[in-house]
Amino acid sequence: MNDAAPRTLYRKLVDGHTVARLDEQNLLLFCDLHLMNEYTSPQAFAGLREQGRGVPLPGQNLAVVSHIIPTHAESPRRITDPASALQASNLKRNCSAHGIPLFDTDDALQGIEHVVAPELGMVRPGMVVICGDSHTTTYGALGTLGFGIGTSEVEHVLATQTLVYRLARDMRIRVDGRLGAGVSAKDLILHIIGRIGAQGARGFVVEFDGAAIEALSIEARFTLCNMAVEAGARGALIAPDAAAIDYVLAHAPDLRDGAWREAALAAWRELHSDAGAVFEVEHRFDAAAVAPHVSWGTSPDQVLPIDGRVPDPAALAEGPERRSAEQALRYTGLTPGDAIAGTPIQHVFIGSCTNGRIEDLRAVAALVGERRVAPGVRAMVVPGSGRVAAQAEAEGIAARLRAAGFEWRKPGCSMCLAMNDDVLAAGQRCASTTNRNFEGRQGRGAITHLMSPAMAAAAALTGRICDPRTLRQGADT
Repeated sequence: MNDAAPRTLYRKLVDGHTVARLDEQNLLLFCDLHLMNEYTSPQAFAGLREQGRGVPLPGQNLAVVSHIIPTHAESPRRITDPASALQASNLKRNCSAHGIPLFDTDDALQGIEHVVAPELGMVRPGMVVICGDSHTTTYGALGTLGFGIGTSEVEHVLATQTLVYRLARDMRIRVDGRLGAGVSAKDLILHIIGRIGAQGARGFVVEFDGAAIEALSIEARFTLCNMAVEAGARGALIAPDAAAIDYVLAHAPDLRDGAWREAALAAWRELHSDAGAVFEVEHRFDAAAVAPHVSWGTSPDQVLPIDGRVPDPAALAEGPERRSAEQALRYTGLTPGDAIAGTPIQHVFIGSCTNGRIEDLRAVAALVGERRVAPGVRAMVVPGSGRVAAQAEAEGIAARLRAAGFEWRKPGCSMCLAMNDDVLAAGQRCASTTNRNFEGRQGRGAITHLMSPAMAAAAALTGRICDPRTLRQGADT
């Protein structure tokens, strides 16, 4: 590569972490931070033991018990499922053996890895962060190259702090204008995925930019980058601006003053795509045209605006897309041509690494106000971390939601993927702030409708999918 040629932000991050070039497409990449959870690491540690290897940089690894932990409001927390309890105990034993920091089940800072790491100041612009979880793309909100890795790669990272990495391609998604009142980053990313498809960014690292992106809060940017993987993206990036830098400095005490601060700020100012940098694919969207969105099918790209109608597969040409739509409607039980607004729900889940942050919970509490959860609806709120939970308690959010009839749970992944006690029954329809609506994702036979925290709150209050903007205006109570 000609070093003088304009480079994208993605290429700058890769170049800065390349230990060796293996061939034209494959590199040995240094990883600044490796996050682990209980279900993707056991085989890796077993491999280390078999080969007599250690972990040379344990401080650049971090483990969190997140996916299998129950969220019942009890202390100490109990994992009653034997297989899950074994996973948690194995993680504790392995981390202890290698000196790796662990946020165990009853740690006050425990939570979802993608929520915990940024709020502790461990994720910073310019880093490469990896994890055995696909939603590691979340960290792109801070100008960090984050991506998921496979179980077999975890062992290599633990032993070397490097990864054999195949280069991705560059895509830019520019979003002009501003989101309307009552429209969130979740609506924006569902809109984008609906347009480009669940495989639309496959093989690419996506850089988001434009006025609408600059106007987003950092927590909203986390949501956006978190779900980029649902379009197949291998990574998502937003060039760090003053808002991102303020966020990191506020969460990283070691950078608030001293020599490291100025060096870091100088390096972060260079983290942007150069003028003239070439993106292989570019998309452009108008934020003002985005309405609150909700999924109707079993893929994150099967979405429509809240005033839309369930599509008719017969309108599609014969092929995989049509067959997928037909299967999705068989599973969700919806009828082509019906308005999605008004669809009754029995369950509401607010949480996950997509929408379990304090800003999300504030949005829910603001919409709920003094109203109550509709009869026959079970509504759960699961904070993304111990810090989020504590902050929500301090701000009165938890008390308000309890009073409204919501269940206030302990932090964890919870019903995002039903690897714990939080599982829906077959046939239950859930308004969910999570990131995936695959068949059985929240329980065998359960039906998931992806949406924003505000729309999930509105569904809890009315017992049906509805436009949260109408409740804000007091017209749909």
